[in-house]
Amino acid sequence: MSLNTLRAAIESRIATEFANAPALQVAYQNVPFSPPNNASWVQVSISWGEGTYLTIFTNSGRGTGDGFNQKTGVLLLNIFTPKAEGPGAMLTIAQRCIDLFSRLQISNIKFDAANGPRTVEASLNETGISAGSSLAASFNQAQVTITFEAYEQS
Repeated sequence: MSLNTLRAAIESRIATEFANAPALQVAYQNVPFSPPNNASWVQVSISWGEGTYLTIFTNSGRGTGDGFNQKTGVLLLNIFTPKAEGPGAMLTIAQRCIDLFSRLQISNIKFDAANGPRTVEASLNETGISAGSSLAASFNQAQVTITFEAYEQS
């Protein structure tokens, strides 16, 4: 599996879940996004980690399909809810995120137990909105992180 195939498998699962009621807007890495003014939403990023080989080729050629590698990463889900909604809405969305991936295997991706949600000060930095803006001040933010391992045949 290529990195884009892995990313697409993860993002597809997220898109399907948050299209269901209650639907939420989702911000993805390197995709233009305008946060809603007074509605909850989720921001997704994937941070790639270490790669290791599990098997090694017996010759210098590639393309035999006999080599296996392991790629690690962290799925980071930032959850934003309007401050007026209190913690209940945030925890409900966090549970949806956890249920999507925690301790599951999807294709060749194995997800570990979820970490969080951890409450953090709303920064919205990756969306291009400064922490001091009125929009940033109107949201609560929590993070759920889930480490994963992916296995690819090369």
